[in-house]
Amino acid sequence: MRSIWNGAISFGLVSIPIKLVNATENRSISFRQVHVEDGGRIRYRKVCELDGEEVTSAEIGKAYEEADGTMIPITDDDLAALPLPTAKTIEIVSFVAASEIDPMQMDTAYYLSANGVPAAKPYTLLREALKRSDRVAIAKFALRGRERLGMLRVVDEVIVMHGLLWPDEIRRPEGVAPETDVTVRDAELDLADALMNTLGEVDLDSLHDDYREAVEQMIAAKAEGVEEPTPAPKGERGGQVIDLMAALESSVRAAREARGEEEGTQEGASVTELPSREPEKPATPSRAKKAPAKPKEPKSASGSGSSTGKTAAKKAASASKSTAKKSAAKTTAKKAAAKSESASPTKPAAKSGRKRAS
Repeated sequence: MRSIWNGAISFGLVSIPIKLVNATENRSISFRQVHVEDGGRIRYRKVCELDGEEVTSAEIGKAYEEADGTMIPITDDDLAALPLPTAKTIEIVSFVAASEIDPMQMDTAYYLSANGVPAAKPYTLLREALKRSDRVAIAKFALRGRERLGMLRVVDEVIVMHGLLWPDEIRRPEGVAPETDVTVRDAELDLADALMNTLGEVDLDSLHDDYREAVEQMIAAKAEGVEEPTPAPKGERGGQVIDLMAALESSVRAAREARGEEEGTQEGASVTELPSREPEKPATPSRAKKAPAKPKEPKSASGSGSSTGKTAAKKAASASKSTAKKSAAKTTAKKAAAKSESASPTKPAAKSGRKRAS
């Protein structure tokens, strides 16, 4: 890896020649500005706003702009004349516990490499001292024209320096926290703890930039002349008023499903096994109209209810036939009497008797 700065670590009276190497790299995809009509590159030219002429890099200097717009020229000689003990030195000023460093101060990281064979012994000495003390070193150094604050620690047998922001560069969080009084219930905290436990730990090496991969795939497809369909955007969920308890419970379930766990398998949770049930028989659908129930035949104590019922049924049938015959005989007699009355000469006899009397 190419070094970006050469100097030395000042560890008391011990000087350790080192090289500074970038420990991180920017993997984001950059784009060029082009003219939409013809695809031509759009470039910026450095132009003097007084005469409108384009100037070269050699003609460009530094100046400090005051509040009223006045420019105060600053030359490289002016900066070089300033007393800057850390111009080529990483000066260790103290050793503190890592917990005393506010993560908000953390900035760019650099690898410190021993510069040459003579630097190997003091480099190893500082590395082992940091490891055994379980502390980090606070140092001052100068880079890119200004003095900076740094923190030295050991990572994989290498001394790493993190640039730190100065304490006065950290803004106070005034007006950021919610101003309204909010009460959080114990049940909500319990669910939040359960969600944290379910999510658990993650291997940071397994995390990757999904968006960057999607952009790379899109660029590769366009380079091959293939237009991939654009996926439908997901609905925004921010700013919605939700049931906090329901959201926490759903989050816990989703996290467990994502990790291949089932309900009750989390540490501290218990599973109650329910007794097995026999499958229930499907209910018989009710009929629209039920047939009238037949009267039950009385059973005798001796168990001969069936024969007794048949005998009674026969007697009832014979009695019914006898009654029907008697009714038919009476009807026949009435019809015969009616016929005989209509056939007798009652009316002519009466008429002749009246004639004789007269």
